[in-house]
Amino acid sequence: MNLKQLSALLGLSQTTVSRALNGYADVSAATRARVLAAAEAHDYRPNTRARALATGRSGVIGHVIPRINTHAMVNPIFADFIAGAGETYSQAGYEMLISVVDDGEEEKAYRSMKRRGLVDGLVVSAPRMNDPRIALLDEIGLPYAVHGRATGADRPYCWVDVNNRRAFARATDFLIDLGHRRIGLINGMETMDFAHRRRRGYEEALRARGLAVDAALTRQDEMTEGYGWRAARELLALPDPPTAFLVSSVICMLGVRRAIEEAGLMLGRDVSAITHDDQLSYLRDDGPVPTFTATRSSVREAGQRLARMVIDRIDTPQVPHAHELLEAELIIGRSTGPAPR
Repeated sequence: MNLKQLSALLGLSQTTVSRALNGYADVSAATRARVLAAAEAHDYRPNTRARALATGRSGVIGHVIPRINTHAMVNPIFADFIAGAGETYSQAGYEMLISVVDDGEEEKAYRSMKRRGLVDGLVVSAPRMNDPRIALLDEIGLPYAVHGRATGADRPYCWVDVNNRRAFARATDFLIDLGHRRIGLINGMETMDFAHRRRRGYEEALRARGLAVDAALTRQDEMTEGYGWRAARELLALPDPPTAFLVSSVICMLGVRRAIEEAGLMLGRDVSAITHDDQLSYLRDDGPVPTFTATRSSVREAGQRLARMVIDRIDTPQVPHAHELLEAELIIGRSTGPAPR
């Protein structure tokens, strides 16, 4: 069914039907609901080129992924985030464009998207410390929202983030309450804002309880299973090894568990560990007692919220920038226990 046929069926002009489908405020709520119901019932899908010409919008939200980060596209964290964002885009009538670019070509990609009218807005992922993309996108003039925050960026922007500092402070406090005094941190790359905030939470909690921060007990790298295994193996081999770990990703946690078992130790009895697990769809721990103690947040929900935020920014660019800080739950599982004597 095309627009002309849908309009004839409803007894409305093509202009009214088009404006109702595209959310214009001058169409009454009753008419909009009637049009949307008919479009759904008759499986009407607007011609995206025609809609772009009529509205000046592409109906597309962009995600630019540098080639150095393309490994992240097969990471379940990225997959869950994109799934959540995609659900919101679809409900709002938007499509998603994922553009993979060579390292150092992000600026060129953003400018090309603006010049060619490919997208109405952008989602910025994995913000770095002092991230230059914030100023760049303000200059270009494309609406955007950031998944996370960029410490050092002093201009206003929209963001959705997890309270990483508080999550890791709470996790550190929990381990200290269990009697642990040698606590290792297996973190992500600390040029990334989330990892910087997690280290802050860990260090603040140690100092608040009168414990020294020992740089020998911390590691940072790309969050893979192999990195988790190597980092835990190195730390367990120290003359005075940690009795507990804070781990920045459930993917790393799988490697940490492997290293603990290979050392002939039992997770939760001989060595404790807490992971940040992002409540991933394909690694969901739904048993009556979870395998891992975790600071848990839903990255799928973050994707949904961020997608809604960037759409709102497209629709109402004059309103103040929106911010959402999500708190992580501390879920107690079998991977933690009292410090061994």
